Amino acid sequence: MSLYLIGSIIVYMMAMILIGYYAYKRTTSHSDYMLGGRGLTPGVAALSAGASDMSGWLLMGLPGAIFDEGFRASWIAIGLTLGAYINWLYVAPRLRTFTEVANNSITIPGYFENRFGDRTRVLRIFSSLVIFIFFVFYIASGMVAGGVIFNEILGFSYTTGVLVLVGVTLIYTLIGGFLAASWTDVVQGIIMMTALILVPIVTLITIGGPNEVVSEVRTIDPSMLNLFTGASALGIISFLGWGLGYFGQPHIIVRFMALTSSKGAKKARHIGMSWMIISLLGAVFTGLIGLAYYSQQGMTIADSETIFIQLGTILFHPIITGFILSALLAAVMSTISSQLLVTSSSLTDDLYKTFFKRSASEKELVFVGRLTVFIVTGLSLSIAWIQPESILEMVAYAWAGFGASFGPVVLLSLFWRRMNTWGALTGMISGAVTVVLWKELGLGEVLYEIIPGFAVSVLMIYVVSLLTASPTPKVLEQFDEVKRLS
Repeated sequence: MSLYLIGSIIVYMMAMILIGYYAYKRTTSHSDYMLGGRGLTPGVAALSAGASDMSGWLLMGLPGAIFDEGFRASWIAIGLTLGAYINWLYVAPRLRTFTEVANNSITIPGYFENRFGDRTRVLRIFSSLVIFIFFVFYIASGMVAGGVIFNEILGFSYTTGVLVLVGVTLIYTLIGGFLAASWTDVVQGIIMMTALILVPIVTLITIGGPNEVVSEVRTIDPSMLNLFTGASALGIISFLGWGLGYFGQPHIIVRFMALTSSKGAKKARHIGMSWMIISLLGAVFTGLIGLAYYSQQGMTIADSETIFIQLGTILFHPIITGFILSALLAAVMSTISSQLLVTSSSLTDDLYKTFFKRSASEKELVFVGRLTVFIVTGLSLSIAWIQPESILEMVAYAWAGFGASFGPVVLLSLFWRRMNTWGALTGMISGAVTVVLWKELGLGEVLYEIIPGFAVSVLMIYVVSLLTASPTPKVLEQFDEVKRLS
């Protein structure tokens, strides 16, 4: 294995740790550790949200799908783009304002409780448990992916790869908290986007230009150049439905809450959407141009999801290849660190502070936050250690689960004045249950489970809110104040 390649990855890993130390020096309070003191600039918030969102799917899953199926596999990218845009346009500014007005909420469960004046604490408890359960497995899946990357590409054992990935991610997340996760996300996001521009352009030049790509792909299967051929109406709806998941992903929408002010959401939207569109286009064309390159060279590939990595290895100097592989590790690490912080903040603020020690000092809360990061990492690592195949399948539930249980609650809580605690709770439960049942009954093969889950949740929120008591005057007053400020 090239020392240049290893050296590039070591430089990347060390840079992440140094950023974590820099953030550590600027983290003094519980709010700093969990939400960066609500001080994220639009650029940091935008790139952090994007890097936390995409994970390894952007550099492996999407290029691989395009390599296998052509343009018709890009419907999911279209759905995600639409969902992310709507999320930044409507949810980001309103949620930033509402979480501050609602007793300065710094977690999603805390926001739910304060938004509806829930004295029973049932919303906070249930949503905290949903976050904990889903994210322990979600984080474990990222660890599995990291271990596989080190094993298949760098030749390390699976367990060594997992330990290296987890060790570096844990260090900068543990010491630097939310700021470290956000600032490293910025660097990781830039690395990911640069690599996704570089790989398809160099491959295109190597092939001989766009005409050669089109010619080669047509030789393989002309329908691969058509967005609609081979895609059913329900299939397209299912892919577009992925966009609904954005409204309920805690590790993404928490970036909205951390903005310096709601006014920064517009600039963040422009930056974030530009990054996302460029990165998605890069991933799509990596798959298509990679297919043409392999056809032209008469080569075959064992796993289409490694096309991004294979092109980086074949066409670039080992130093650049190390940079490209770092982009893949960045995609995995950025998501893990963000999910660790969201889970830790929920356990610390929503459970420990609320139910065990309300008078805890800032220093104690920061310590507990770091301790819970370590504990959650240990739990996820214990699952990833045995590399169970079912983990990757369970991740499919996570996006739909969060999207259907939290998404409608977040959306309607921001824009519907009449919504109450029992509507929110019923919507959360019904959305999650629908997703699980739909998947278990095998109906997910016909229509992605987030769509019926989201629809049922919205319906239950509406019906139950109208059938139960109206929100208190204080809650209605709070809603009106947010509306006035928005």
